[in-house]
Amino acid sequence: MSLFREAIDRIEGYVPGEQPQDSGWVKLNTNENPYPPSPRVVDAIKRAAEGRLNLYPDPLSKRFREVAAPLFGVDPDWILPANGSDENLTILVRSFADPGQTIRSPYPSYILYETLAGIQDARHERLSLEPDWSFSESAFSQAAESRLVFVPNPNSPSGNRWSDETILKLIPENGIFVLDEAYGDFCESPHHAELIRNTNSTRESAGRIVITRTLSKSYSLAGLRFGFAIARPELIAGMRKVKDSYNCNTLGLAAATAALEDQEWMQANVKKVQATRKRLSEALVKFGFDVVPSETNFVWATHPSRSHAEIFESLKARKILLRFMKFPNAFGESADETAGTFDGLRITVGTDAEIDRLISELETILA
Repeated sequence: MSLFREAIDRIEGYVPGEQPQDSGWVKLNTNENPYPPSPRVVDAIKRAAEGRLNLYPDPLSKRFREVAAPLFGVDPDWILPANGSDENLTILVRSFADPGQTIRSPYPSYILYETLAGIQDARHERLSLEPDWSFSESAFSQAAESRLVFVPNPNSPSGNRWSDETILKLIPENGIFVLDEAYGDFCESPHHAELIRNTNSTRESAGRIVITRTLSKSYSLAGLRFGFAIARPELIAGMRKVKDSYNCNTLGLAAATAALEDQEWMQANVKKVQATRKRLSEALVKFGFDVVPSETNFVWATHPSRSHAEIFESLKARKILLRFMKFPNAFGESADETAGTFDGLRITVGTDAEIDRLISELETILA
């Protein structure tokens, strides 16, 4: 007899990407930024470490919210900092979904949403995507009936970004819509904050949208674990009841605040990633891959005649690590019933030197 809740026994835990601990790897599997964070971040951590570590951190993260809010054209009471963007996703599920209520998210996409629903003992259903990564017509009617809808925009693993028009059609009639913008800074237009400021949506719809952001990607702080949510103050106030009392630690708050204050550093790194992303995509196409146009710090590549698993293993043997991903029953009714599991390679945009090595090894493997 299990001692765990039935919901925990039923679910499969989320499996993160590999994190090799030995040296010598070209690590292109978990969408980390290949460039270091702003020097201001390191200075802020040092100052914080020399100061108030014997005291609890600010439970309301006042200074961070004051810095973050103007970047999105909102007031500080629209911001909820968290221990990684994933904590805000957990807070959202705990705040808005009772056991048995329905949570929906796109598929293929970020599987953690399904895991979080299972932990809460909520029901999860997938919103089917078409082979071109657009939403099926049935997805819009399904979303309307949800208690909670999660949509990463841009999407992972595909890297595509959906339009505001599409996003607004996915807002549930009596629920919360979560726009997960983990990769938003890598887009040409970096965020959708206007949706919650009521510019392109009715107030009723705007009052049910929550945007989540992370400092793991564009700010080069994956090791810090810091993120935040943006929503109307009445939503933030309710979510604040659910968070841990002191959910963001002193060093994290100092570092995250310093990172946001140095927008020039972040944007310079983003431009480098965007330039390398273009070069990587062009090289993959020359190798015969189909590459989805990406607005992220990774690309999704599929080859019409070569085994993705074999390519992955061949590169791994050369200490180049990509993310080989498999999605059973993908693309719903549009899928070829004989196709089985849909798979492909998600490739993080590394430094130019790392991508040069990847391209060189692919030339050998695919020859």
